[in-house]
Amino acid sequence: MASAAEQLAANLNFGAFAKAEALKKRIWFTLGALLVYRLGTYIPLPGINPEALASAFNNQQSGILGLFNMFSGGAVGRMAIFALGIMPYISASIIIQLMTSIVPSLEALKKEGEAGRKVINQYTRYGTVFLAIVQAYGIAVGLESGSNIVVDPGMFFRIATVITLTGGTMFLMWIGEQITSRGIGNGISLIIFAGIVANLPHALIGMLELGRQGALATWVILLVAVVAVVAIAFIVYMERAQRRLIIQYPKRQVGNRMFQGESSHLPLKLNTAGVIPPIFASSLLLLPATIANFSASSGAPGWLTSTVALLGHGTLMYMLLYAAMIMFFAFFYTAIVFNPTDTADNLKKHGGFVPGIRPGQRTAEYIDYVLTRITLLGAVYLVIVCLLPEFLISATHVPFYFGGTSLLIVVNVTMDTVSQVQGHLLAHQYEGLVKKSKLRGKKR
Repeated sequence: MASAAEQLAANLNFGAFAKAEALKKRIWFTLGALLVYRLGTYIPLPGINPEALASAFNNQQSGILGLFNMFSGGAVGRMAIFALGIMPYISASIIIQLMTSIVPSLEALKKEGEAGRKVINQYTRYGTVFLAIVQAYGIAVGLESGSNIVVDPGMFFRIATVITLTGGTMFLMWIGEQITSRGIGNGISLIIFAGIVANLPHALIGMLELGRQGALATWVILLVAVVAVVAIAFIVYMERAQRRLIIQYPKRQVGNRMFQGESSHLPLKLNTAGVIPPIFASSLLLLPATIANFSASSGAPGWLTSTVALLGHGTLMYMLLYAAMIMFFAFFYTAIVFNPTDTADNLKKHGGFVPGIRPGQRTAEYIDYVLTRITLLGAVYLVIVCLLPEFLISATHVPFYFGGTSLLIVVNVTMDTVSQVQGHLLAHQYEGLVKKSKLRGKKR
């Protein structure tokens, strides 16, 4: 049976939404912040020749720059002040997460609760600044190596580029934090979401134009639409899938009263790693093509050219390596973010146990056993979602934005945001019920 909260969520309507003034303010704040971000993706770096940049970028779209351009909402292709996007922050967050399982001092901070989390967040910001400076300097040097892209190359241009791009990333990080605290949804995820969605209309129009010109058959366009709908439904179903371990708490006595033992559950998500495995796998596979494109003017080595040919979109080697990397990163990242031993210790401290399993080490082994099995299913699910569009792209030359990684990000962020909207609406309805009950109490 559905819980009371689920029943109430099913009965939510637009009338309840219209009365939730606090929620509407949060939504308007979020939309305003995302609008500022989109405007920033059209403000170019100073000292750039737009025509030469567009010509050079067209030769790089098959590499990792195409992936970053998708996440940044086209800012990389325009070399805007937000060209780095939020990726340095995400990279720094992942690095800090990895270090918390390796460095004892960071692991101790992680266990200190809110105070430790604030310190770790500050370390993440420092890491973001460092990565942004390194990447911005690399971009400045790369732009200067292009033909006529930079109007006046030199140290002044490099310093200006580093300051501008690093400042843009830090501003985006601040916007993301403001959205999380004062808006609705996760700010960092929504910024990536806005970048992908902003280019979807252009991709759709391009596909329809290809159909109008006869380059794409009508059945291909219909097939793309059907595959997209089926993939979205499949992603929603799998992202909501959980394996619930029953947790039993013993009877306890408070004073002269004996309380019955409670039963709860430990939810284990089928896909604990989220969208990290496809992003890592795509970045690593596209790296050789990017290096080869940058080395084209000076003459790329023969082995690099052969590697790029083997790892081209749609090739058998690309598909096999893509699937293998997704599987590897799914297990690797799950092992980083979820520790069965810590979970078992926390259950033991609070008196909880899995029926039929001894508390402590045996519980940790059982949780790890279950988590390994469901992570395998989650990794297979990620491979299916990411490879199906790749086959479609290679067979029909559909725009890149229909890739599995973009679908995963869009669907996950949408689900998270909708659940937060429902949570605010539930809180608003409960507040209304409490106020009504107080008024009735006064009348009596």
